[in-house]
Amino acid sequence: MGGAAAARAEDAFRRVYASAFAEPPYDETPGDVAAAFRRFRVQTRKPAFRGALARTEAGDPVGMAYGYPLSARTRWWDQLLVPVPEEVRHEDGRRTFGLMELAVRAPWRGHGIARRLHDVVLEGTGVERVLLNVLPEAESAQAAYRSWGYRKVGETRPWDGAALHDVMVLDLVTG
Repeated sequence: MGGAAAARAEDAFRRVYASAFAEPPYDETPGDVAAAFRRFRVQTRKPAFRGALARTEAGDPVGMAYGYPLSARTRWWDQLLVPVPEEVRHEDGRRTFGLMELAVRAPWRGHGIARRLHDVVLEGTGVERVLLNVLPEAESAQAAYRSWGYRKVGETRPWDGAALHDVMVLDLVTG
């Protein structure tokens, strides 16, 4: 879905986010969720925003993914603790999809939902690669990303007071 549709479905995205990220190692509070959804509202206004929701047959949201291609003015690469070379950090608005969030609620994990959401949100984007941040302690997420072909390229504290995150990239085959 595009940004306008995702904005209309904010409650479903919020429900998945709040459930998935309340658990360790995230331990997000209601205040953290509120901050995440202030960012979500800004992100959904980006022209190339893409989101996806997985729901049960009854319509209950069980998983979500969203992000957008990084602009030439992105500051994502500026946050790395150790700078990467210009050829890695170069963005043009089409090169890299920033996967902002990917989560599945606990009862529905282990069924391939996260991978399907990941693939759906990237489908047709034409990007060369995907970039995401993940906590080093998020062992299941780390293992999934590595099994999908992601590699760690650095570490970051994405906002003031944030925990240390691994920055991971997945190079996509294009053509």
